Amino acid sequence: MTFNVNRRHALYVGAAAVAAAAGFAVGLRQHTAAALSPDALQALWEAEFDTPSGERLLMSRFQGKPLVLNFWATWCPPCVEEMPLIEAFYQQNQVKGWQVVGLAVDQPSRVRHFLAQSPFSYPMGLAGLNGSELGQKLGNSQASLPFTLVLDAQGGVIQQKLGKLNAEEVKNWAS
Repeated sequence: MTFNVNRRHALYVGAAAVAAAAGFAVGLRQHTAAALSPDALQALWEAEFDTPSGERLLMSRFQGKPLVLNFWATWCPPCVEEMPLIEAFYQQNQVKGWQVVGLAVDQPSRVRHFLAQSPFSYPMGLAGLNGSELGQKLGNSQASLPFTLVLDAQGGVIQQKLGKLNAEEVKNWAS
């Protein structure tokens, strides 16, 4: 009986160690996504978009501070569902230097109508098809939505996420 108890204990300890290592590896992968090429970063900082109000959104003005860049569309339910999480992050962290930009890969009239009904305080750009191209340069090889890229102040990738964000991921950006 003693042998079975010790063996069972060893199996539990071993399984726990494997699970912990796997969890660490997943967390590490999430926060050490592939670095962006200099060409991709240059394309980002040189990009310009109209805003829903008709002004110009120059991406160069966001260079040098941490940035959350979220590609979305009005016709994309997961995009719309994650926007309040992004808004809450922005409200809590803009005083810490964090910036957020939403790039709508959608028709300008639909974006304006959506934002009139559901306003957000972070800057929005009307990216259209150019947004898809930029997203691909920044790591969204599938050109799918939603796509979020989180950069540190030096332009290093903290996270690339294709698909809907969850609260835990958003909370980890500023940690």
